[in-house]
Amino acid sequence: MGTEQGMLHDKVTMITGASSGIGAAAARLFAAEGAAVVLMARRAGKLDSVVAEISRAGGRAVAVPGDVARSEDVARAVHTAITEFGGLHAAFNNAGFATAGTDLHEMDDEVYEHTMDVNVRGVWNCLRQQIPVMLQSGAGGAIVNTSSVAGLRGTGASAPYVAAKHAVIGLTKAAALEYGERGIRVNALVVGSTRTEMMDEVVSANPALEHEFVVRTAQKRMAVPVEVAQAAAWLCSDRSSFVTGTAMPVDGGCTGS
Repeated sequence: MGTEQGMLHDKVTMITGASSGIGAAAARLFAAEGAAVVLMARRAGKLDSVVAEISRAGGRAVAVPGDVARSEDVARAVHTAITEFGGLHAAFNNAGFATAGTDLHEMDDEVYEHTMDVNVRGVWNCLRQQIPVMLQSGAGGAIVNTSSVAGLRGTGASAPYVAAKHAVIGLTKAAALEYGERGIRVNALVVGSTRTEMMDEVVSANPALEHEFVVRTAQKRMAVPVEVAQAAAWLCSDRSSFVTGTAMPVDGGCTGS
């Protein structure tokens, strides 16, 4: 599947939120680019299907079902990268949870807490478990965190989601500064509207949002998941060796105007 020319050749990568959407697209792409992939998500059946697809194509993949909001689950995924493939070179911390259509004052505490747990605590847990392994290797590494256009401005998504994605960019910039001299690069993707299962759920609940999401982009369309995965793969690769601390738009020009 991967060749010596693959931009992730012989790298061990961890991808969260890998059972569908951007995460599943990244799993397939990273493996095709030569990486061994450790895939984490809550839905074991869907995760196993992605692993089986990659394996049939000649790639290397292992599933670690778990919840990024639970530190012990993330630790188990990182440990699996070490035991199965010998280390961890790169990570795409992509798991997320979004809501829209409910005003802040009408939102339940449980929705706020779940949004922050998945989007912020999830990235925190990943960084806390991934960085020590990369430091111990002496070879550094690359980490990409999924933020959103909502990490830069209000978008029509819920207030907790906007706050959470701002926090992801903050964690990214802080970690990039702290670990840059030690060879670990940390970047974020500012992802625009992407046709994923999560997006379909949001639009199904609030149909008027689809037009709003599309009309804001220069390209007047949503992304397909692999377009976002391509950016993540580049940031995880050595081809982006002088890129760290950035919040890279992959948004069809939404933040360019």
